[in-house]
Amino acid sequence: MIKSPYDKYRQSSVQTSNPAQLVIMLYDGAIRFARTAIEGLTQKDHEKASLNLGKAQTIISELMSTLDRSYDISKNLFALYEYTNYLLVEANIRKDITKVEEAVGYLAELRDTWLQASKIVAGQEVPPVSTESAHG
Repeated sequence: MIKSPYDKYRQSSVQTSNPAQLVIMLYDGAIRFARTAIEGLTQKDHEKASLNLGKAQTIISELMSTLDRSYDISKNLFALYEYTNYLLVEANIRKDITKVEEAVGYLAELRDTWLQASKIVAGQEVPPVSTESAHG
C-alpha cells in the first residue's frame, strides 16, 4: 500500500509517462544510485556503496533487457550498457570512485540524449538528423 504523497506521485508519474520518459526516469534512478554509492565510498561506508551500486546495476540490466534489437544502434547501446555495468562491478570490488564517476558520465550523456530525442519526437525542436529509437 502506498502511504506517502511522494510515493503516490511517483507511481502516478510512472503510469502516465510515455516510453521515452520512462527511459529517462531509469537513467535518473541509475545516476542517483551511482552518486549515492560515490558518497558511500567517500565515507568508507561500503554497505551503502555496494547497495546503491547494485541498484544502479539492476536499472542498467533493465535498460539492456528492453532494447529493441531490430535497430543497428541497439548493438552499440547494449555494448555501452555492458561496459557501464562492468565499471560498476569493478568499482564495487575495488572500491574505486573513478570507475563510478566514469559510469555516471556515460549515464548522464545517454540521459541527455534521450531527453533531447523525446523533445524532438514531441515536436519541440527540429531534428538536425533522423534518429531511431532503440528502446521499444
